[in-house]
Amino acid sequence: MLLMWIQALVVNAVLIGLAQRTPLLTTRGWIHAAALGTMLWGSLGWRGWSAVVVYLVLGSVVTRIGFRNKQSRGLAEAREGRRGPENVWGSAAVGAGLALALAASPQDAIVWRQLLLIGFSASFAAKLADTFGSEIGKRWGRSTLLITTLRPVSPGTDGAISLEGTAASAVGSAVMTLALWGLSSPELPLIANASAAGLVIVVGLLATLAESVLGAVVQNRVGWLSNELINALQTLLAAGLAMAWAALASHLVLPAVAGI
Repeated sequence: MLLMWIQALVVNAVLIGLAQRTPLLTTRGWIHAAALGTMLWGSLGWRGWSAVVVYLVLGSVVTRIGFRNKQSRGLAEAREGRRGPENVWGSAAVGAGLALALAASPQDAIVWRQLLLIGFSASFAAKLADTFGSEIGKRWGRSTLLITTLRPVSPGTDGAISLEGTAASAVGSAVMTLALWGLSSPELPLIANASAAGLVIVVGLLATLAESVLGAVVQNRVGWLSNELINALQTLLAAGLAMAWAALASHLVLPAVAGI
């Protein structure tokens, strides 16, 4: 275990040092990403670490789609789309916490460890669903409605949804789920089977819609409720919902896997 954490520290320090040249994160964002990456690699190994890399790359790519158009309309992400520390932890704090909980769990607590893994997967599926929906919706959403009243609102309004953005959220959740399924192994079944994949895809979309409701109802009324905190609450909801659903349907989505 200690060797894995040393490996995690060395690998992430080297990779982040090289990656700082790319326009994905701010300088401080890369430092925090190194801390996050060390936690994930030390807890889950390279497969779990790769999950956040997949999210970061896909999220950054979709953010750049139509960026100049969104920028001209005042809808683009700040700092030319570069993510900072608040974005790193808003997106991944829940996943990191679940990974650390898994690392601290007894090896014989098989069902509990499987539930942690499906919660981890759902948190990232929900976050990529949110990113896809937000970025595609702001660029190509034709009719933007407030989710609580279905009244037309301007793109970028807290709680706004569109048909195009919602479809993009479903795609984002599915893409992240399939990536996690591809990263799975008998020792680390992030997505154990097709039933688990379906559950995570649906939860990712539901949590994204719930985030829109939260944004519409309370975000502008509570000063300290930042967008990053909303993101963290969305991933927490996704993880909790996936774990509860999986526990109720454990015979379908949590086959016994003695290696984890």
